[in-house]
Amino acid sequence: MPSDRLLASLLRSLQTSSLQQDTPRLLSTASTLLSSLTNPLNITLLTAHILSAPAIWDRPDGLRTCLRVLGAFHSASIRILHKEDHGSQAAELRGIKCLGKDSWVRAVVKGADERSPRWRHLLVIGGVLLGFEDQHRHGLPHSLRSTMESAMVTAANMALDKLKGDVDMDGYCIALVLNHTFKLLSDSERGLINYDRLLPVLMGSAFFSHEGFHSGYFLGILDANVLQAADSKFNWSPKSSTFYQVKQMSSRPLIASMGPLSRLIAHSAEYCEDSTILHTLVDDLHGFARTLTVQWRQNKLSEVDPTEESVYLQQESLEITLPVLWQVLKTAMFAIVVVLRAAMGRVLGDRGLAADESAPIIAVQILHTLRHLYFISSRLGSGAFSQYNFVSLTAIDILTNFPNQAENFLQDIRPCDLGRIPNHPLDRCLDLFFLNTAEHLTMIISPQVNENLLLVAASPYLIPGGNNSMLEIFEAAHSVMLAVLGAPQNVSLTSKHLSSYVNALFNVFPQNLSARQFRFAFRTLIRITAPPSPLSATQPLLPSTLLELIHDRAMNAPIMPLPSPDAMPSTNSASVSNEILLSEQAVLILAFLDSLPYMPIEELEEWLPLASDLISSMTDQGMARLCRERLWEVMSSGEMDVSRAGFCVAWWSTRGGRDMVIHGRSSKSTEPHVSGGFPEMAS
Repeated sequence: MPSDRLLASLLRSLQTSSLQQDTPRLLSTASTLLSSLTNPLNITLLTAHILSAPAIWDRPDGLRTCLRVLGAFHSASIRILHKEDHGSQAAELRGIKCLGKDSWVRAVVKGADERSPRWRHLLVIGGVLLGFEDQHRHGLPHSLRSTMESAMVTAANMALDKLKGDVDMDGYCIALVLNHTFKLLSDSERGLINYDRLLPVLMGSAFFSHEGFHSGYFLGILDANVLQAADSKFNWSPKSSTFYQVKQMSSRPLIASMGPLSRLIAHSAEYCEDSTILHTLVDDLHGFARTLTVQWRQNKLSEVDPTEESVYLQQESLEITLPVLWQVLKTAMFAIVVVLRAAMGRVLGDRGLAADESAPIIAVQILHTLRHLYFISSRLGSGAFSQYNFVSLTAIDILTNFPNQAENFLQDIRPCDLGRIPNHPLDRCLDLFFLNTAEHLTMIISPQVNENLLLVAASPYLIPGGNNSMLEIFEAAHSVMLAVLGAPQNVSLTSKHLSSYVNALFNVFPQNLSARQFRFAFRTLIRITAPPSPLSATQPLLPSTLLELIHDRAMNAPIMPLPSPDAMPSTNSASVSNEILLSEQAVLILAFLDSLPYMPIEELEEWLPLASDLISSMTDQGMARLCRERLWEVMSSGEMDVSRAGFCVAWWSTRGGRDMVIHGRSSKSTEPHVSGGFPEMAS
């Protein structure tokens, strides 16, 4: 069909309201026709009809319709660029008149006129920019590209000014197009965007609209389809309506590109001029995260501990439906953290936001948000996401300057059942967040709060015989105990609770405590009891008592390797230790050696020979070699100060330390003999 007849037929179809499933066919035809027409007036006419056609816009399929229109202009631009590069000479030889790309671009953009809303103009400009400039194509002359970038920013600002009330399709479209084209804008053009108007639109589109995460309420619909099967396991079927809704949501244009969209929101937060918008942003994210937690608690899936999912959930749920759900939740969590990272950067760099009246409020709100997201982030493990760590630690660091607000925050997030281990996995997850956060605040809160809140919250996780699936919470509780006992204002508190904690420490290892955490805990106990700590002035014998306790236990400890990989030692000899599973005896000896740098010099003369005796008593040569290397590392790697290191070198070289460590103390003959004499030969 000739182009003119095809154009007339297409224009008639566009002016007739049709079913939404016809839209892809119409736009495909329109895209092909846009790249084949040679009359600029026809190109402008077709563009104007696409932006106002009832067949497309009377019953739009949400942002998918906008994405299809954007794709139509994108595809047409790529075809024009391909013709310009490869087909223009061949067409001229056949006598076919070709329209240059500059003229084509101007004809297309001219179709974005007053007959269509401003926000739809972005689809034309964005599609052309993406077609000619995305993926380093550099298809436009510099001057024309600058003009297109300026047109994009002008159209976006004008569309933002036209918005009224709640964000709807117009706002979603602005977010969609800017999300795809922002990387193509120069810094000078980016600086002209009205970020004060754009930021609320982006936030509303991404987190609170039906095109985004729907305010977090999508989690509440799942429970109806989580059913108990014949084998008493729960199943969320891939054929259920709720899984279909979650899968559809994960493929929505904004969620599918949430990575760059979150970075655009973060950029807008960094450059918006009205600081009150930052307060609103932080409050909105806190409300969204809180809704996620509330909705998750109402779901049967939240009653299953992550370590027991294979026991209580059917295989198709584990392999098909749950991975899709957790991917959506992780996408939401990553996006929130990226935005909070930008908000925290503004707090650090903005004098108004960093003021005493503002900074602690924002820090507390951010920590509340991270707490509500912890049922998601805890599955990734600590330290798995650097931006999360930055946001969390920076908020805590700000809060350490405000003791009263810190105490109030800890009271707000205190365990729901203080002094007991809760039954619900979500409550245990929140307990873990409380313990991990409180560990950083022990030095600025009062001894009363340390004792009545932190020690009480940690105490149920210090009792032996617990479920090893909660090993992370057990270790967090030990870290809180050590942080409380080591705080300088808690000297009387340390003296009161130290003995009970030492008993708990030895009772839970190795069943409910990893070798790494045990070694860290014991070394910390020696450090807070040895000089120059305030406690050493009133109880100077505590370090020696603790070393004697671990020495006696090591002499009689089991020598079989511990089954858990957590028993691996955390030394610098990683190449050796990675191949050796340690026994309980080896871990105790390593903890003994870790503590030597804190002992006074006059006591090292007693403890170094005892250390060599412990190493010599080991029957496993691989473990013994590792302990010898650790002893040498302690003495020579800088862990000791100069005076202690000098004494150890003298003990090793001139006082027989080397022979005692390598051969054992019994290898030295105690009988008098002439220097240079031959040893007695066996007959």
